[in-house]
Amino acid sequence: MAPTSFSASTAASPLSRILLNLPKPIVKVPHPPPRRNTCAAAVLRRRDAMAFVLSAAVLSRVFPAFADECPLEVAPNGLGFCDRVVGTGAAAAQGQLIRAHYTGRLEDGTVFDSSYKRGKPLTFRVGVGEVIKGWDQGIVGGEGIPPMLAGGKRTLKLPPELAYGARGAGCRGWEPTSCVIPPNSTLLFDVEYVGRAVG
Repeated sequence: MAPTSFSASTAASPLSRILLNLPKPIVKVPHPPPRRNTCAAAVLRRRDAMAFVLSAAVLSRVFPAFADECPLEVAPNGLGFCDRVVGTGAAAAQGQLIRAHYTGRLEDGTVFDSSYKRGKPLTFRVGVGEVIKGWDQGIVGGEGIPPMLAGGKRTLKLPPELAYGARGAGCRGWEPTSCVIPPNSTLLFDVEYVGRAVG
């Protein structure tokens, strides 16, 4: 059973109520001169820095364009692209076996896949339909999009028809909400073209 709490009016006698309501004497306590605490100042500086980093992380999640802006050019078929780093190696060519690192995100910033987390780039034959259409075109080029050069990094924005379309991807069961990539999703990819693969 929880303890019962009493208010001061029910628990105190009339005399104690009068004593409780008397004004309290003011006692001046001399304060020593303030001392500079360098340790506390360092802790506060660290807290300020951490708060700044956390704020930037939250803002980058809510407003990704402000945190890491890369203006997209849009091809006639709706594929958006932006070169963050222009490579210096050979251009990707249709039918080549290549290696590429990537991070895939939904429009809300949710990361659904990343080769960086696995520590190994994806190896595939580019431009022949082994990957989604937006990837093939975003790496090999065409329709106003230049091919990626080895060592380059590019952000791609794929409309649903160049990604997984109405079917989505990674679905378990019949519910669209069970999909890792929901139906009709626009996808964002940060792609690093490592170079040609041997084999």
